Amino acid sequence: MAEFLLRDIVEKKGIAKEFYIASAATSTEEIGNGVHYGTASLLAKKGIRTAGKRAVQLRLSDYEKYDYFIGMDSYNIRNMKRMLGGDPENKVYKLLEFAGSSRDVADPWYTGDFETTYRDIMEGLQGFLGYLGKI
Repeated sequence: MAEFLLRDIVEKKGIAKEFYIASAATSTEEIGNGVHYGTASLLAKKGIRTAGKRAVQLRLSDYEKYDYFIGMDSYNIRNMKRMLGGDPENKVYKLLEFAGSSRDVADPWYTGDFETTYRDIMEGLQGFLGYLGKI
């Protein structure tokens, strides 16, 4: 969800060319699968398409390719740091840190509440863009 929302925001702001946005899993359960129907449905209602996206796994080699690695919860952060061989350049963040919060993004996999997840992600993305000086 965060990947698609950030893409939509920067596109609407006319700054999409300044970003390369991708998402990757920290587990293997969903590798190769498309976007969860709950996420796809919520985003479709907001005019955001998710067709063609398939889950890929985070790789150690990604660390040199990206400036930021943003996880949704503490579990993601722990796995990201393990998979990336640590975080020597301080590139790994929990999304809501950018909004001044240490809490995790609500996980709709467990709650079924995609609206709360959407609100959490939007809060974090607005904070992230503010951090970057893009708001």
